[in-house]
Amino acid sequence: MKQTELILNSDGSVYHLALKPQEIADTVITVGDPHRVGIVSQYFDSIQFKKEKREFVTHTGTLSGKPISVISTGIGTDNVDIVFNELHALKTMTGVDFTPYKFIRLGTSGAIREDIAIDSILASNSALGLDGLMHFYKDYSQDEVLQSLINQHSSLQKLPAPYWEPASVNLLDKFKGLYNLSGVTVTAAGFYGPQGRHVNSVPIAPNFIELLGSSDFRSNPITNLEMETAGIYGLANLLGHQSISVSAILANRVTGEFSANADKIVKSMLEKALDIIVS
Repeated sequence: MKQTELILNSDGSVYHLALKPQEIADTVITVGDPHRVGIVSQYFDSIQFKKEKREFVTHTGTLSGKPISVISTGIGTDNVDIVFNELHALKTMTGVDFTPYKFIRLGTSGAIREDIAIDSILASNSALGLDGLMHFYKDYSQDEVLQSLINQHSSLQKLPAPYWEPASVNLLDKFKGLYNLSGVTVTAAGFYGPQGRHVNSVPIAPNFIELLGSSDFRSNPITNLEMETAGIYGLANLLGHQSISVSAILANRVTGEFSANADKIVKSMLEKALDIIVS
């Protein structure tokens, strides 16, 4: 492999994450916000490694004797592409058959259906990507159902072809005590126009939220909108790992409500997730 394909730092760590194989656990919690890494790792009994480079912060330690890592991806599937490829490369560096990672995304999201309550905890049983990331890989599942919806509305036909990726069935079962809702998550390429927000300019589809929120996918409701899950599921599936994305619903885009208890809800979600991980 050319040095420019997988770039290593002078100490042998991967370029962006500054990690070596022994510095990451098989169970990895991913969060978007670098500040949230320390909020997670404060529950660990001990921390063996702390690394920080750019928006990528990693803490690896143990809780009740179980090795756990928490890493920040930053916002968007472009960052997810870096994190998941470099973490996978750490597995292949050892030259032996690897144990798959278990990726648990603990994040926040906005509901796109009126009947989804603020402060709910929702698991993404699958994700629809409108971000385009998986188009750059050989194998991805293009979704004809959402493409058909898009084709019905001329204003949406300039969007990238949507792709579909499922969560790990094993992890959905393992974490079923954590969430009270499940549904199909749409991953957008940005926060404002790509999520139909009217702030500085008019988005290409002013009724984008209504279109998505009134649609089902394979008999499952399309429930929420965020910026990482489809990329996480896509790369985890492609590279042979397991993944689940669980979100605290802090906003409802239909009613315009935002949580008054955001920090409390995220903290409760985190504590329950850690209990399940070590159980």
